[in-house]
Amino acid sequence: MSVSIATLVAAVNDHDLDRMLALFHPDYRSFQPAHPDRTFVGSAQVRANWHAMFAGIPDFRAELGRVVQDGETTWCEWTWSGTRIDGRSFEARGVAIFESRDQAIITGTLYMEDVETDGLGIVRAVQGMSGLSPVDGA
Repeated sequence: MSVSIATLVAAVNDHDLDRMLALFHPDYRSFQPAHPDRTFVGSAQVRANWHAMFAGIPDFRAELGRVVQDGETTWCEWTWSGTRIDGRSFEARGVAIFESRDQAIITGTLYMEDVETDGLGIVRAVQGMSGLSPVDGA
């Protein structure tokens, strides 16, 4: 049986590290494919990360969008928001894919990104990726 994502969301929104960490296997593995240097192993790092998040964003909130369960795999869309202790807004959105076994989350693959409020726009973004400016209607 898979870990309840609703339980995880409630623990995160209550800023309850102990209840949150009870859902993670001690050897939990975290991957962020767009940021491979952020890979880590161990629930102790989960605790350290979320302790910093809750301390640095005291009003941190998590909201779930769509959730898809496929056996022991759960795909879920997240929106994280709040205000940092320096007064700056925080918002990140993305998808997390969790694998669980024996009532514990054993891996997480996160595709979470900060929301850009002053982004490049699609034309400049495509030009930055491809080296060419897209042509309307091409």
